[in-house]
This record gives sequence, C-alpha cells and structure tokens, in this order.
Amino acid sequence: MTPAEHIKIEAKEVNTFFGKNHVLKDVSLSIPEHRVTAIIGPSGCGKSTFLRSINRMHEIAGGTMEGSITLDHIDIFDIDPVTLRRRVGMVFQKPNPFPTMSIFENVCIGLKLNGIGNRKTYGEVVEQSLRRAALWDEVKDSLSKSGMSLSGGQQQRLCIARALAVDPEVLLMDEPASALDPIATSKIEELIYELKQQYTIVIVTHNMQQAARISDTTAFFYLGELIEFDETKAMFTTPKRKQTEDYITGRFG
Repeated sequence: MTPAEHIKIEAKEVNTFFGKNHVLKDVSLSIPEHRVTAIIGPSGCGKSTFLRSINRMHEIAGGTMEGSITLDHIDIFDIDPVTLRRRVGMVFQKPNPFPTMSIFENVCIGLKLNGIGNRKTYGEVVEQSLRRAALWDEVKDSLSKSGMSLSGGQQQRLCIARALAVDPEVLLMDEPASALDPIATSKIEELIYELKQQYTIVIVTHNMQQAARISDTTAFFYLGELIEFDETKAMFTTPKRKQTEDYITGRFG
C-alpha cells in the first residue's frame, strides 16, 4: 500500500459479539480504495463476520460491535443502515436471485426499493449493470425470463449486477465462487479484476490460489484475530508470521 492511496475503510480495535460469543477481537485494518482485499483464514475465524460488520449486516443476525469502522473517515454508525448498505453492497456465497422475478426485475429491485430513478431509467441502468457484470450479451434477449433459469455462474453474475445497480462504492463478496465450477469461477475472477477500477472490493475466500490471483492486499484471520495484513505478493512469498506461513503452506486449516 502506497502513502498516496486513499483509505476507503478503516477498522480500529473492532470487537464483535453474538451474545456471549466473542467473534472478532481487537481487529484493526485499513482497506485501500480501488483495490481488491482478500480475507483468508480457516473456518470459524471471523472472516465473514468482519465482512458483514463493514455494512452493519452483523446486526441483522443479532450481533453487536465495539470499536469503530469508518467509510471515507465517517463512522458507519453515523450513517443510516439503508444508505450504508446501498454504498456498501454485498454478494453472498450462494447465488440468490429472487425466484419469482425476471432477470430484469432482479437487477432493478434495489432501485425500486430505494426510490432511485423511474421506469424510464430502469432499462438503461439494468443494461449498464449487466454489462458491468459481464452478463449482458448472454441474457439481453431473455430479460423477461426467471433469474432462476440461468446457470449457477450466471446467477452469481446476476447477483453482482443487482448489487451494482444501486451504484455502490464498495463491494463485499463472501466466497462468491465457492459453489461454482472452474469455468464460472474464472469468469467471476476476471470480473473482479475489472470491477476494481471502479469499486473497492473486499472478498472472503478459502482458496489460497484465488487470493493470490485476484487480490492486491490480503488479511489473514485466525481465531477472531487479525494475524497479518500485507501486500498479497509479499504475504504469499515472505510472510512475517509463522502462523501465516503455516496456513498458506497447508500445515493447518
């Protein structure tokens, strides 16, 4: 990370709890703008909880947080959660298009719910979003079909288009390719590389090779703690902590 880079998200001494379960422990992390930050670590280490804390989705599951997370230096708890989640979109592990809606409706539902635009502008935004998600050419002649009629990889790109339609600044991705075949995974990875030109992307992944391929910076979590955060190339070639080295070389995980 160079000194000139803008810090889009800053976490300081973040502790997250679900009842008596202390999930995140004093996590401090600076995420640069227009880069891909990968979060790696074994199951149950707090990766997804940290991701969901960034746009306060941990609250939906009954979680509480201490410490601070800022977006463009503004505390996320000073931002209305609906506005925050529009600025910080999320794509989940399993593609989740709305089954009763067409491809077109799936993309523009966020616009309607947030009162953005009107029927005259929906078509333009849907096309733009599907193009950004590298899906337009595949579905432009079948926009009235159900989103569930698409393949798994197409469904995931549809969900990315849905997130992009409300014009977010940050895109959170929780293992977006783990349920996909290698060809669909490759398309998602290519898409992530393209999207970072316009968005700040934070991705949780169990796939070490994927993190090495697509991310600029990587954070390694273990038992709720941030063990190491560095440029991806540096972490995967010369990790500073033995725990990091043990994990990325497969000694545990």
